[in-house]
Amino acid sequence: MPAAEVNVTAELVARLLADQHPDLAGLPLARAANGWDNAIFRLGDDLAVRLPRRQAAADLIRNEQRWLPELSVGLQAVTPVPLRTGTPSSYFPWYWTITQWVDGIQAAGIEPHGRSQAAEDLARFVLDFQRPAPPDAPRNPVRGGPLSTRNAAVEERVASAGLSEDLLFLWRDLRDQPEWDGPPLWLHGDLHAANLVLDRAGGLAAVLDFGDLTSGDPATDLAAAWMVFDGGGRRTFMETINSERAPDPATWRRARGWALCMASAMAAISDDNPIFRSMGVRILEEVLLDEGVTG
Repeated sequence: MPAAEVNVTAELVARLLADQHPDLAGLPLARAANGWDNAIFRLGDDLAVRLPRRQAAADLIRNEQRWLPELSVGLQAVTPVPLRTGTPSSYFPWYWTITQWVDGIQAAGIEPHGRSQAAEDLARFVLDFQRPAPPDAPRNPVRGGPLSTRNAAVEERVASAGLSEDLLFLWRDLRDQPEWDGPPLWLHGDLHAANLVLDRAGGLAAVLDFGDLTSGDPATDLAAAWMVFDGGGRRTFMETINSERAPDPATWRRARGWALCMASAMAAISDDNPIFRSMGVRILEEVLLDEGVTG
């Protein structure tokens, strides 16, 4: 996991709240998560505070603040729409956000076979979210473009992390599929299990972390078929997508390639975060095991 450029502590968050949102400063505050890009604190019973921990995340949180209120309209799954915005100060250099706290179970804490109940819900989210994006939509240098732009990174990860050489042969096939030639569509950009909250019945309660929000090839988010589910859940996810949109086989193969790409990053550079490393290895196993339903 990338090193933090600012040590985001509860004391720092309390000071920011006291200075900028004093009516909330008296609520209980506790760290809830420390991700690659952001630190998350629970504030009282109903709120969460999300703060960048490195410069690379600072622009991403601004994209969420700009676009998420508009894009969340009409979605069935809860999305953490910014309720209040924090501004840079003399002791914290970036914008930050106060959002709704979502009760539930993080999908990453459940084995893939236990996530199948959420497969249709997540497919519906993707279908609803992937609308044509305007020219001024955020541009992500990593997500949404041709898979070929990720070739050097993927091949280096597979080699350096001692991953199966079968992944290289598969990657080169998936990488070389025809590129997306349709209009750029809105993309969440990071649909893996750590960014999903399930309700107690196993359905999808919320989709979190829109920091990689961008536009481009819908295959980037269709990678959730492998990033989140095992074979049974993957089949439900893909059949739900196919029933309304029917992506061509090349799009599904690029989606499998995006899953390989993102999971190789988790597996190769998450030695200090065993949860992400384990998740990456499991996804790579799914990528090798099963293509799912392509038509």
